[in-house]
Amino acid sequence: MSEGTMQRRAQREQPERAKRLTRVLVCAAAVPVMLVATGCSSDSGPDDGGGGDKAASASASASPSPTVQAAAYRTLPEACRALSKKTLEDLAPKAKSGKEGSSDDVASRASCSWSSLDNNGVKGSQFRWLNVSLLRFESDTTRGPGDKLAQEYYDKQVREIRATPGAKGLNAQAVTGTGDEATAVRYDLKKKEGTFKQQTVVVRVENVVVTLDYNGAGLAGDKTPDAAALLADAKKAAKEAVLSVTRANGPAAASGSPSDPASGRPSAPASKAPSASASGKS
Repeated sequence: MSEGTMQRRAQREQPERAKRLTRVLVCAAAVPVMLVATGCSSDSGPDDGGGGDKAASASASASPSPTVQAAAYRTLPEACRALSKKTLEDLAPKAKSGKEGSSDDVASRASCSWSSLDNNGVKGSQFRWLNVSLLRFESDTTRGPGDKLAQEYYDKQVREIRATPGAKGLNAQAVTGTGDEATAVRYDLKKKEGTFKQQTVVVRVENVVVTLDYNGAGLAGDKTPDAAALLADAKKAAKEAVLSVTRANGPAAASGSPSDPASGRPSAPASKAPSASASGKS
């Protein structure tokens, strides 16, 4: 075979070898790619924990929403009608009418006050001031049941009254037979007009707090009223206000059972109703 013929044959075979080499390299490169793909495929199988996350998510979504016991009382009486006509005549005889306090929700907070001035001319005057405040708390899934919220406010009220600036001879005592818990605080408060005998009775009944203030003074030389008598009147009025709260909620508030006339409390657990939060000071 001539040299020219051999050279032409070699030139023809060279592209064929190049093509075969290229195919080999391509196949070799494809092997790790397939291995990687196979590895990823096996990692995404049922053992990768993805199914567990879905199950946990489904379990969480199926969990029941938080609940809280509904508050016993759902409304308040009219504050200016919380005390009987006779009680008002005894405690504030010269008061013409009660002054209702401002409120954006009278079913949750209400108040009324009466001022009485018995003017005896040169013999002096007897002054009386009476105020009743009612504050109702609703149960709340975040803050807790209404009676618990009312108890917290009751405790705060008593602390604040006992810390009244300028109070002289302060005395606090528990009051029995009125609501779930009650405290009476009495003290003297000197003003330029004279010495005022202050009596405050704070009562919690279920999810409502009743605060009754009653003070008296002898002005222009008249004698100072008896503090013990004022306190007895304040306790009586506070008990009456508590009964007004119970009656305002009707038989449903006591599950159809009559109220205990001594305390103003339902004699059976209160009926449950959907509720929302409420707080604040009347």
